[in-house]
Amino acid sequence: MSELIHEILLEDKTMIKLPFGDGMFDIKASVVHTWIIMAVVFVLILILTSNMKVHNISRRQAAVESFVLFVRGVVKGILGEKADRYTDYICTVLIFLGIANLSGLFGIEPPTMDLNVTVALSLMSIILVEAAGIVEKGVGGWLKSFAAPIAVVLPMNILELFIRPLSLCMRLFGNVLGATVIMELIKGIFAPVLPVPFSLYFDIFDGMIQAYVFVFLTSLYIGEAVE
Repeated sequence: MSELIHEILLEDKTMIKLPFGDGMFDIKASVVHTWIIMAVVFVLILILTSNMKVHNISRRQAAVESFVLFVRGVVKGILGEKADRYTDYICTVLIFLGIANLSGLFGIEPPTMDLNVTVALSLMSIILVEAAGIVEKGVGGWLKSFAAPIAVVLPMNILELFIRPLSLCMRLFGNVLGATVIMELIKGIFAPVLPVPFSLYFDIFDGMIQAYVFVFLTSLYIGEAVE
């Protein structure tokens, strides 16, 4: 168990080395895998949205529209009407995380297994949360909100600025890493066919749940910031 975790966490994640000055510029596997996922999503978007019509739409267009409306409806329900403008960004993050967490099924190590990726996503989310508060309340109102409802909670609200991104990144990273470790242990102990039912949970269900939890909390924070 310890050897497996050590191998996953401490192995060299560099995939591409490029000469840069007197040394080398390393491009990590998580970056390359993110590029691959982005390229796949981009190509899928081009294919699925080609030849769209207003009348006599195809089954493909109906399915795409139903999916988009469903995802937007879920996100809007969490954000609320006042934060509706952030729906598209949250939907994009949800789709990216969902595909990233499922990429292990296709032999690609999920980018979210790299702490740098989850930290970057968490910082983006928290910056958006605070920016949403500033846009809605103004700088003065945003600063005053740290002392709401009473001044005594000011230190706790300031501390929350650091706790929220830490919580978001560690929850996502920890769950994806934990699921990967468990699946590797199961594959190493049992026959090749037996791990399939476990993969349905750890690789698919758990991956989608973690993507939803990340955007759910981000949406919840944005909704609170604009109240």
